[in-house]
Amino acid sequence: MTIRYALLLLVVVCLAGDAGPAVAEERAADLVAESESRLSSDVTYLAADEQEGRGIGTEGLDRAAQFIAEQFAAAGLETKLYDGAPFQRFSMRVGARLGEGNKLAFSHARAEGAAAETIDVVANAFTPLALGGSGDIDLPVVFAGYGITAKDLNYDDYAGIDATGKAVIVLRHEPQQNNPHSAFDGTRHSEHAPLARKVSNAYEHGAAAVILVSTEEGAIKDLRAPLKRWQEALDKLTASQAEFAKIEQPSLQQLREHQAKVNEALAETKERGEKLQAETDPLLDFGRSAGEDGGRDFPVVHCRREVVDKLLQASLGKSLAELELEIDNGPAPHSAELPGWRVQGQIRVERQDAEVKNVVAVLPGEGPHAEETIVIGAHYDHLGNGGPGSLAPGVKEIHNGADDNGSGTAALLEVARRLAARPQKLPRRIVFVAFTGEERGLIGSARYVRDPLVPLDKTIAMLNMDMVGRLDDDKLIIYGTGTADLLEQTVDRLNEQYGFKITKQPGGFGPSDQSSFYAKKIPVLHFFTGTHSDYHRPSDDSNKINLPGMRRVAEMVADTAVALAEEEKVPEYKATGRQATMGGGGDRPYFGSIPDFSQERPGYALSGVTKDGPAEKAGLQAGDIIVQLGESKVGNLEDFDSALRKFKAGDRVKVVVERGDKKVEVEVTLDPPK
Repeated sequence: MTIRYALLLLVVVCLAGDAGPAVAEERAADLVAESESRLSSDVTYLAADEQEGRGIGTEGLDRAAQFIAEQFAAAGLETKLYDGAPFQRFSMRVGARLGEGNKLAFSHARAEGAAAETIDVVANAFTPLALGGSGDIDLPVVFAGYGITAKDLNYDDYAGIDATGKAVIVLRHEPQQNNPHSAFDGTRHSEHAPLARKVSNAYEHGAAAVILVSTEEGAIKDLRAPLKRWQEALDKLTASQAEFAKIEQPSLQQLREHQAKVNEALAETKERGEKLQAETDPLLDFGRSAGEDGGRDFPVVHCRREVVDKLLQASLGKSLAELELEIDNGPAPHSAELPGWRVQGQIRVERQDAEVKNVVAVLPGEGPHAEETIVIGAHYDHLGNGGPGSLAPGVKEIHNGADDNGSGTAALLEVARRLAARPQKLPRRIVFVAFTGEERGLIGSARYVRDPLVPLDKTIAMLNMDMVGRLDDDKLIIYGTGTADLLEQTVDRLNEQYGFKITKQPGGFGPSDQSSFYAKKIPVLHFFTGTHSDYHRPSDDSNKINLPGMRRVAEMVADTAVALAEEEKVPEYKATGRQATMGGGGDRPYFGSIPDFSQERPGYALSGVTKDGPAEKAGLQAGDIIVQLGESKVGNLEDFDSALRKFKAGDRVKVVVERGDKKVEVEVTLDPPK
C-alpha cells in the first residue's frame, strides 16, 4: 500500500465513523475506481476515430474543445470568460489550394517597333506550388543553377549575379547526382536539396519569384515507375498471346476468352502508355513541400524542362542539359542573367485558415493572494490523418493520439475536478488551459502568453502535462525542476508519498507548452511519462493507456498545485543553462534562440533567448523579430536556419531585428554546435 493510498484510506476512515476500516477501505477503492473510470472515458472519447485525430481544421478538434468546455463547466469552474464562453479564439493556417486563372509567359523586347519574342507556357507545362504565394509578376529573369549557397564547399550559385527583385530559375536536387564521391553526398540528398531550402536561399538573395525545373537525371528517375508499369502491361499482353498460341485447335469458347483477355490487356497497355507520355518530366504536386504555416508571399512555380530549355537556348545559346553538364564538371556554378528576358504572369494560391481555440476555465482563489495565479495546462490537438510530424510517413490514417495528448487532457480534466471539489477555496487562483496548436509549434500556448487571461506578472507558476498515459516501472520525467528552488523542493517532498522514479530535467524549455511560459520568466514543471513505439503513429490508441499510472500522475499534479497555492512564498524564477532549442543543433553553429510560432509578421520571431547563449549576450530578447542575418534576408524560421548554416562557430554576425516599431542592429558571436 502506497503512502498516498494510506492517507486516502485514513480520510475515508474518519468520515466513515463507526462503519469501520473495512468499509472505509472499500470506499477508498471505489474512489480510485471512479477516477480511473473518468480518465478512461475521457481518453476514449478524445482518441475516438470520430474526433479525426484532433487535427487542426477538423470538426473533431472542435468537438474535443466543446467536450473539454462541458467538463470544465460540470466541475464547477468559471467558464464564461470570453464573450460568455471559455474559448480563446484565433486563426491558424491549415493549407492552401490552387486558384484559378494562372498563366505564365517569357518575353524578350526587340528593337523599337518590332514585336517582342514570346514563349507562352501552356497550362499543363507549369504549376504553381503551395510553397509560394500569389502575385501578378513582370520580372527580369536569372538562371541560378541549383540555387545553392554552400560556403563550406566553396560553392555559391548566386556569386556573380544579382537576384534582387528578379525571378530565379533553379534546378531541383544538387550537382553530380550520380557521383558517390560528390561533395554534395552524391547519390543521397544533402541539406541543400530540399525545395524549401532552395526557396529560402532565393529569398535571402532578394528574389521576387522562383521557377523550379527538374534535372535530366531527376526526370529520368521520375519516369522509371510509369515505364515499369507500362512494360508490365506489355508483358502481360505478350504472355497471353504466347499461351494462346500453344492451343492447336482452339474452341469457340477459348477464342472468345482469349479475345476478352487481349482486349483487356490492350486497354491496360494503352492506358499506361498514355500515363507514361503524360508523366514524362512530370510536374510536382501543388502541395509538395508546403509548410504548415502556409508559404511564401512570392510565387514559386515548377516548369517542364522543354519550356526552360527553349528559354535558355534563346537567351544564352545553351541547352538546359549543357548547363547541367558544365556545372557537374566542376562542380562549379554557371549562373547567368538572361539579358532582356522577362517573365510575366498571374499566379493564384489561395490560403486556407481555420478558427481554433484554447479552452480556458478558472477556479477562483480566496484571501490576500487570490489574484496570484497558477496555470495548469495540456494540449488537446494532435496530427489528424498524419502528414508533417507523423512518424508513419506516407500513411494517411487517423492518428488518434491517446497518449499524445489525450492522456494529458484527460488528466487536466481530472485535476480540475479534484481541485474544484475541495470544500475550502484555495488561497490562489487556478487557471486551467487546454491548448491547441501544440503540434504545429506551441501555437496555442504562445497565443495565450501573448494575450493572457490573467496578467503574466500575476502568474507565479505553470504546470504542464503532455503524454502522461504510459507510466512504465514508475518512471516519471519532470522538466523545469531547476526553474525555481521551491518547485524542486515541492516535487521532492510530494514524491515521498508517491514513490515515482523521477528523472529531473532542470531546464524550463522543452518539447511542450511550458516553454512558452518559461520564455516569459515564469517557473514551470512539465510532467511526462516518456515516449514509446506508438508515438506520432496511428497506433497510439486508448487501449494502451496505463490508467492507474495516469491517475497517480494527475493526483501528483493536483497536490503540487495545492502545495504551491497554499505556500506563503511564491516560486522565484531561475534561469537555467543552455537548452536544445531552435537556432542550433547538428552541424549548425549555436545561436540560442527560442521561436515564437504564433507570430504572423514576416521574419523569425523570438519567444525568448537561452541563458548565456549568443543571442542573449548580444542583447536580443523575447518579442524581437529577426529580419536579417548577415547579408541574408529572413522571412521565416526556414530562412533563419538556412542563413545560419552559412556561418561557423566564432563568426561575428550582424543581426537586424524589428523591436516594436524600431529596427535594431546587433552583432552575435556564434557558439559551437550543440
